[in-house]
Amino acid sequence: MQFDEPKVTQFFLKIEPLSAEAFTAFGEVIDARASEPILINQGYAQRLALPAHIDVAQQSGEVTLALFKAQPRPNPIVIELMERHPLGSQLFYPLQDRPWLIVVCDDPKDPQTYRAFLALGCQGVNYARNVWHHPLLVLDPNSEFMIIDRKGEGVNLEEVILSQPLYVQLS
Repeated sequence: MQFDEPKVTQFFLKIEPLSAEAFTAFGEVIDARASEPILINQGYAQRLALPAHIDVAQQSGEVTLALFKAQPRPNPIVIELMERHPLGSQLFYPLQDRPWLIVVCDDPKDPQTYRAFLALGCQGVNYARNVWHHPLLVLDPNSEFMIIDRKGEGVNLEEVILSQPLYVQLS
């Protein structure tokens, strides 16, 4: 008796532009273009207010600030792992004017719930607590980001390795 190999289909995510409306189910878009600069320091500096709801107080958590330097992944980008943070939000903001990618989902086991967004270099995101997202995805070498995260007691990282990877094709 001969058995046929099961057919494996590759699931490619469509990349859409990042907007506050499209991202609202996953958190906040932090967009420098939405803020009016205010001159400070006797006119020698500009201040841009970038409002975000930093949610880290669960189990007496505190805010931590980190700088990341990330490298691009091979094209097509293979999505094999998703993560979420049950005790706090997590904010990513680029320090250079370079586009970058965001992949989120409602259920990591259901490919139909995944969305991929292209963020501009003036846009960051603040993932809400418990939002499934892929680790940082950049398009250019040595891309630098500021990360506002939670530190403190409790387990604030859940990871899921996908049984079948998804792909993001860059054109």
